Amino acid sequence: MADELVLIVDDNAKNAKLARDVLRLAGFRTLEAGSGGEALALAVEHQPDVILMDIRLPDLDGTEAARRLKDDTRTAGIPVVALTSLTANEKSFREAGFDGYLEKPISVAEFPEQVRSYCR
Repeated sequence: MADELVLIVDDNAKNAKLARDVLRLAGFRTLEAGSGGEALALAVEHQPDVILMDIRLPDLDGTEAARRLKDDTRTAGIPVVALTSLTANEKSFREAGFDGYLEKPISVAEFPEQVRSYCR
């Protein structure tokens, strides 16, 4: 079993709960943030193995939060993966500073392995 720590950033409680439940069942530890600002604080404090970042967030959007994480020496090495229902190609997310992109709705069967592939 894995014990990687995943920070799930999503302001939609149902989406966050689904991701959390699927990952915990697969042996991950999880933290959750409902906003970009909260995500920044939790990332510095807990140093997760990967951050799953929604794009549309109430305070600062996921792209801005990812940029700030990459600009901070304390969190620059943490992979940040866009987890969104917005349709875009992976190249545009990588250009925006993300390490990868996963599409919502998630595939319950594939999601744990997809997340594990991004863990540092």
